[in-house]
Amino acid sequence: MLQNSKKTGLYFGSFNPVHIGHLAIANYMLEFTDLDDICFVVSPQNPLKSKETLLANHHRYAMVMRAIEDYSKFQVSNIEFKLPLPSYTINTLTVLGEKYPQKQFVLIMGSDNLSNFKKWKNYESILQYYQLYVYPRPGSDGGALRDHPSVTWVDAPLMEISSSFIRRAIHQNKDIRFFLPEKVWIYIDEMGFYK
Repeated sequence: MLQNSKKTGLYFGSFNPVHIGHLAIANYMLEFTDLDDICFVVSPQNPLKSKETLLANHHRYAMVMRAIEDYSKFQVSNIEFKLPLPSYTINTLTVLGEKYPQKQFVLIMGSDNLSNFKKWKNYESILQYYQLYVYPRPGSDGGALRDHPSVTWVDAPLMEISSSFIRRAIHQNKDIRFFLPEKVWIYIDEMGFYK
């Protein structure tokens, strides 16, 4: 899964589906911070989100694989599929730390997630041991933790594309192929997802 780089950004998400906004943010993080590579960690179930529109784990993983397969500095991980549900980031970080002790992991998240970060399990431990690279999201300033010493703001472009917008648009029979990596669009179209 992960190369021998020193500093890996962990980009957690349900990626339901992965879209060009996710890839643009990851690309920006890689080019404009000190990260060596980025790992998309596909989450089976976010404890703070509803599960009803979630595609099966293997389909979301397959879409991320297709989206990034031509770019060596992006990887994808299904590590959370093997951990107890619901998925808690602290558990994933513990397992990754044991598996890759030589690595320094950084969490990549939007300012909307930072606003809710105090709801995360063991959030104080995450802030104590990990850096958070935060990118702006519409309508969110990051809340109470915005100036925490473990939080680094990255001035990435504001992305107003969301997976929920894409799911709704596909459901309404809109052709939004340019919002998705081509291979992901083909996969969704062939499988008839989100109709």
